[in-house]
Amino acid sequence: MKISLLALAAMAFSADAFSTVNTQQTGSKIADQLKDRAYVTNDIKMPDPVPEEGQKEALELMKSGKLYRYNIAKGEDSVVSMCEKEIADYTGFKYCVALNSCGSALMLLLKTTGLEPGGKVLSNAFTFGAVPSAIEHARGKAVYVESNADHVMNTVDLELKLKENPDCKHVLVSHMRGKLADMDKVAELCEKYDAILLEDCAHSLGVYWKGEHSGHKGIACAISSQSYKMINSGEGGFLLTDDEEIAAQTAVIAGAYESLNSKHKTVPGPEYFEGKSVALPNYSIRMSNLAAAVVRPQIKTLEPRIEKYNKRYNDLVAKLEAAVGDHMYIPQLTPGVTRMVHDSIQFNLDPKFTPTMIEEFLKECGDHGLPVELFGHKTNARNFVNWGFAPADAPLPETADMLKTACDCRMPLQWEDEDFEDLGNVIIESIQSVLVKHDML
Repeated sequence: MKISLLALAAMAFSADAFSTVNTQQTGSKIADQLKDRAYVTNDIKMPDPVPEEGQKEALELMKSGKLYRYNIAKGEDSVVSMCEKEIADYTGFKYCVALNSCGSALMLLLKTTGLEPGGKVLSNAFTFGAVPSAIEHARGKAVYVESNADHVMNTVDLELKLKENPDCKHVLVSHMRGKLADMDKVAELCEKYDAILLEDCAHSLGVYWKGEHSGHKGIACAISSQSYKMINSGEGGFLLTDDEEIAAQTAVIAGAYESLNSKHKTVPGPEYFEGKSVALPNYSIRMSNLAAAVVRPQIKTLEPRIEKYNKRYNDLVAKLEAAVGDHMYIPQLTPGVTRMVHDSIQFNLDPKFTPTMIEEFLKECGDHGLPVELFGHKTNARNFVNWGFAPADAPLPETADMLKTACDCRMPLQWEDEDFEDLGNVIIESIQSVLVKHDML
C-alpha cells in the first residue's frame, strides 16, 4: 500500500499527540492518587527482642553475679562457651571466640594473620566505617577496591589493586548488607597474588555461598551481634576459623591469660597455647556471660526468622518493581549465593534523579514516616569520603557514582505485614511525587 508523505506526517503527528495526551493523563491520574498518601507509623529502628528464655537466663546470671566468662567451677561450661559452640555449629567452623564487638573481631583477624604496622589491607570502598576503623586499629593501611551497582566488591578492580600493590598481603572483603561478591573469583585472586583472604560477615549470618555458610572462602571471618544484626546482644562479635594458630592467638589476646584457655570449648588443644600468654598482649575484649545469654536463644530462631524476612523482602521487591521498576535498580545477587538473608532493602534511584530530586525523595519518605538513608550522604558513615582517619589515596569513581543514588531501608521483623504495605507505598508514592513535580511522569 502506498501512503503519501503528507499522510505519514499526519499519522506521526497524531501518534505523538496521542502519546503526549496519554502521558499527561497518566501523570494527572497519579497526581490525583497522590492526594491520599500512605504513612508509616511504626519505628524503623525497632530491633529484634530478646526471647523470654534469654531474659530468664540473663536474670539468673544477674542474681548470681557470675557475668565474667571464666567465673566457673572446674568441669563446668560458661554461658559464653556454650554460645561459642552453638555459633560454631550453626556456621560450620571448628573454632569460635566470642568478643565484645565485631570491630574487635575484625581487628584480631588482621593481627593474628601477621599484619605488620603500616601493612596494606585491600577492602571494599563501600562498607561501614567500622571496617577501615578495624584496619586502623590493627595499625594497617586501608587500600580501597571499587564496589559496583550491586553493592559488592568489583573483582576486576581487586586484581588491578593487587597488581598495583604487590606488597599487600591481606584482603578483607566486607559482605555489606549481606551481599556477597564472586567469592570464588576473590579467593582465586588472593591465591594468585599470595594474599590472605579474610571475611567480614557482620551482615551475612545465615547467608550461603554454594551451599556453605559465608566466611569459609577466607582463612577466618567475623560476625556481629550488634543490635541491628540477626542476633542481638547490643554489642558483640565472634571470630570464626578452622585455623588453630588464629584461634589460639585470638583467645589469648581477647583475655585468656595464664591457663584460662582450658575453660573454652571451641579452641584448639593446649599445645597451641604454649608461651602465648607471655608473648601476646591481653586486650580484655571478651564477651560477657550476660551478652551470650541473650544471644543463645536467638540462634535457635534464626531459620524461621530468615524465612519470614525473605518472604517479606520478595513481596516488597515485586511490589516496587511493578510500580516504579523503571525508576530504580534493585541490586542483584551474585550467582553462587544459594541463600540470602534480606533484613533490609537497598535500591539505586535511576540516574535521571538529580541531587535535588534525591533530596526531595528522601524528604517525601521522611515526611510520611519512613526514614530512608542515602549511602552517599555527606554524613553517612558508609560513605568513604567520611573516613578521614583512613582516607582513600586514589579516586573511586565507580563507588562514588553508585553511592550518589544508593538508598537503604531497614525491614524490622516485629512489624506487621500491613506495615510493609505502607513501607512499599511510601517509597512508590515518594518517587512518583518527585517525578510528577518535575513533569517526568
